Amino acid sequence: MRVRDGHVLGWWCGPHFWLPSHARGARRFESYTPRPVRSSLIRTAAWGVVAAGVLAPLVRKRLSTPPLVAQTVAFAAPVGLCVAVPRTRTRDVAVCCLQMWAYLAAYKAPNDDEAAQQGRALVDYPIAVDRVLGLGELPTVRLQRRLARGQWRRGDRVLVWAHWLWFMVPHGTLVYVMLRHRSRFVRSAVLTYAVFDIGAMVYWILPTAPPWYAASHGGRGGDFNGRLLATPSFAGAGATPIAYPNGHAGDVAVRRMMVEYGEYFWKDGWGPLYSVFGGNPLAAMPSLHFATSMMAAQLLTETGPLVGALAWGYTATLGFALVYLGEHYVVDLLAGAALTTAVRRTAPAAAPLLSRFGRAVAALEAVAQGGG
Repeated sequence: MRVRDGHVLGWWCGPHFWLPSHARGARRFESYTPRPVRSSLIRTAAWGVVAAGVLAPLVRKRLSTPPLVAQTVAFAAPVGLCVAVPRTRTRDVAVCCLQMWAYLAAYKAPNDDEAAQQGRALVDYPIAVDRVLGLGELPTVRLQRRLARGQWRRGDRVLVWAHWLWFMVPHGTLVYVMLRHRSRFVRSAVLTYAVFDIGAMVYWILPTAPPWYAASHGGRGGDFNGRLLATPSFAGAGATPIAYPNGHAGDVAVRRMMVEYGEYFWKDGWGPLYSVFGGNPLAAMPSLHFATSMMAAQLLTETGPLVGALAWGYTATLGFALVYLGEHYVVDLLAGAALTTAVRRTAPAAAPLLSRFGRAVAALEAVAQGGG
């Protein structure tokens, strides 16, 4: 069901993303403070919120800031910017950047205490589910055994690059929509970033080990998080066992082929490059790679069949790559697809409450710009 921009709102920015600076019907604030002074004070406070939101993720470790406080401050920054300046395309882009800055902080923060997060790590359940989906064998293991070779073939390179280019897909989709289908931009941005932010919340609640993590940590002493691991009946040189519920054996270890190729392709530059985009090895359930790519494909399909077909082709390729390369279980992808579907279906029901919040912010913006 297609919902118009004016009725699909994001909790992270609300309809003040799209309302004009001097929105009709915006309630004017009554105050004895002179209008220019009042506007200046509100703008100053709004810029303070923006600055605090930018700094909070950077200083959270140094100041030992509680995670909930740091994330609240970070996610307030897009709202502050919407109050501080009138809406333009530049502001839209800046709001999206602030939103992703807050998301990245939420994504990485659970791993601030690595030992504590590892102690909470969930290993068994995705393996058990994938074993059922794979008819007795993990799909990742099955694919790597049949397709992976000692040398980097063209297909492997394509799949690794499909994984690396993912970050450009959801944001590139929004840029495309902004430039070619302006009236759809707000709805597209709200739905896309809702998927990101809800997924980040799940990472806090369910820190789930992906295949490569379970395999690599399983090789250290034969156990992971207090769980006994099976020893494969056969494995390649340097391979490590993977954690199995109930001690099933017989599968080769899972390779993290993306990292292997990264070291091969980027050489000494791989370490610094990976450190920028890494930060939480237990952010696997749901797969936001797949969820956001699926959302992008759905949004692009609404703009035209050709670009939609290309987007769906990429999504399918990425899904295969994530499982084959050892980055995700199949169940992670299914959970990502479910998240995207849930966001789209619940957006109309959430719209009235978020509309009220958005109108309040729009009214505050109007006062800050001298219109109240």
